[in-house]
Amino acid sequence: MKFVIQRVGQASVKVDGKIVGAIQKGYLVLIGVGREDTEADADKYLKKLLGLRIFEDEQGKTNLSLADVDGELLLVSQFTLYANCRKGNRPSFIEAGAPEQAERLYQYIVSRAREQVPVVETGVFGASMEVSLVNEGPFTILLENL
Repeated sequence: MKFVIQRVGQASVKVDGKIVGAIQKGYLVLIGVGREDTEADADKYLKKLLGLRIFEDEQGKTNLSLADVDGELLLVSQFTLYANCRKGNRPSFIEAGAPEQAERLYQYIVSRAREQVPVVETGVFGASMEVSLVNEGPFTILLENL
């Protein structure tokens, strides 16, 4: 599993020109599901995501979590996080989870996040999406191999 976490002032996702998900201050999270990933992996990644302290406190230190700042989540599935570019110029995606498995785990992550975060928005699994964001910092973290 891979999460690309971007601390944002705002972010949105459009499908066919229509906004399907939008947040204010919080995290835009691109989620890649691998072939061997399980619900236990999803739980571990979500726990780490929600525990991260990457918002600034009064002293300017990155010391506050999403909950501390009443932050929101925008969760977007992105299988291309599993692109393997070692050989040739055309990426291979054989390490990505099968669409059925990936969608099931993505929906699992969304439902578990909604149990803990008041505002959780999403993209549309498998759709061609336009993602817009204002990355604050910029601050981007890659979670993998947890």
